[in-house]
Amino acid sequence: MPDEIFNNPRLAAIYDAFDGKREDLLPYLAITREYKARSVLDIGCGTGTFACLLNNEGFSVTGFDPSESSLDIARQKLGSQGVNWVLESLPNFKPSLFDMAVMTGNVAQVFLTDDDWNANLIAIHKSLKQDGYLVFETRDPAAKAWQGWTKDRTYKKLNLPEIGKVEGWCDLLSVVDDLVTFRWTYVFEKDGSVLSSDSTLRFRSREETELSLTKSGFIVKEVRDAPDRPSLEFVFIAIKESS
Repeated sequence: MPDEIFNNPRLAAIYDAFDGKREDLLPYLAITREYKARSVLDIGCGTGTFACLLNNEGFSVTGFDPSESSLDIARQKLGSQGVNWVLESLPNFKPSLFDMAVMTGNVAQVFLTDDDWNANLIAIHKSLKQDGYLVFETRDPAAKAWQGWTKDRTYKKLNLPEIGKVEGWCDLLSVVDDLVTFRWTYVFEKDGSVLSSDSTLRFRSREETELSLTKSGFIVKEVRDAPDRPSLEFVFIAIKESS
């Protein structure tokens, strides 16, 4: 099930405002152009920011996500009408053949067990054309990004059209081995509502991620730094191995 931050209609409606300008998506657009992809599968597209960006740039895009509330927001955006929106989880997705599949943000880290992660990699493999590309990012565990997930460092108060003033912040709840759990809390001034969403991410090492890709039929072509977050992220570019 999607986390409340994506699945609750009130939280989905404020997600983009608190997430900011998403300049982290521009390198993905550049990679899509670099590898001359024409058809792109946006996995865990959420509120559709990247899918709409791709569509506006002339790419054929399918964006799918298991949260109807997030897709409702996506469908209202500029460029949304040209995107094929799919409400689905990846292992149940009927394969089509894409030039590239992309997972931006924390999508690759929401698969907490090896079985879930490997099942999704296999499903992606089936969805790609021969020699198609998989591009995604994961946070480098060595950077310990979770140490900054505190109210003092994440607090924002925004005044949003038709919604009013909303406060939001993150609290770290636990770190157990490679699983990190945290909570986002939002206070809606208009009616005093307090809504929260708990999430857990798995922080895999670079070596562990590369091994899982190899076992799933991919060749790791390159591992890049995220330009906007140097030394904090691994950006994997893998190619579907020829049969």
